[in-house]
Amino acid sequence: MPKIILASKSKVRKKILDKYNILNEVKPSNVDEDVVKLSLLKEKVSPEIISRNLAELKANKVSQSFNDNLVLGADSVIDLEGELISKPNNRNEALEILKKLNGKKHYLISSVCISKNGFMVWNYTDKALLTMKKMKDDELIKYLEKIPDEVLYAYNVYQIEGEGRKLFSSIDGNENTIMGLPVEKIKKYLNNYK
Repeated sequence: MPKIILASKSKVRKKILDKYNILNEVKPSNVDEDVVKLSLLKEKVSPEIISRNLAELKANKVSQSFNDNLVLGADSVIDLEGELISKPNNRNEALEILKKLNGKKHYLISSVCISKNGFMVWNYTDKALLTMKKMKDDELIKYLEKIPDEVLYAYNVYQIEGEGRKLFSSIDGNENTIMGLPVEKIKKYLNNYK
């Protein structure tokens, strides 16, 4: 299996690749996601398309600097009834996001793209359906108080492998997808790569 470059500074994505014995090196893309999202939202594209475009943009950007290397870009978004929910920038935003999701179903969409020499060679998008319990505002505040900043801003408000699991009455989908990397599909692609 070839070594890949991960175009992300996500510690969770790195940890997942390491767990599945996928050799990797981290080179963050530093793509300004907010600018891209705003542009795509003006075109009224779906959260799924936004996720795919961002994963591809990140992979392509980094792969232009590393000839003949496979570069993995990834992006995850929340789709709440067609509305794109992005990562929070502060604790007030995190609380507002949780209030929006409270008692509702939403999709967590994770897209991955592998690029080589500046062009996409493979991509995949997966979705998980999560149903959040109906909770009181003070319960949401207590939950947020338990979550350290680095976790809060790195995940889409919840850390499914930690405290975040308690927020949900049902989770239908792959846990790695929810954590931002549908790694089984990546591994399958890399195993078949010539």
